[in-house]
Amino acid sequence: MDDPNTTLTVTLGDLAEKVEERVRSGEYDSPSEVVRAGLEALAREERAFDAELKAKVEEAMADPRPSIPAEQVFEELEKHHRQRMARDAARL
Repeated sequence: MDDPNTTLTVTLGDLAEKVEERVRSGEYDSPSEVVRAGLEALAREERAFDAELKAKVEEAMADPRPSIPAEQVFEELEKHHRQRMARDAARL
């Protein structure tokens, strides 16, 4: 797929109508433009997520507080899960 003019067949299902609406509105000249714009938006979203994740990891690594042992983290998660399950069961 090194050729930028590669033709692909894609089944859009319910999304086909959304693509057609964008073309009919004049917002895009073709279904290909709509799909390209969608893929570009997805790439932007992924880059933003990666940047946010990287920032959070850097922040965590720079935190001077001592690390929490994994066993303690899992114990607290399990306790939280049990409490949530009990709370949800009480609602029923």
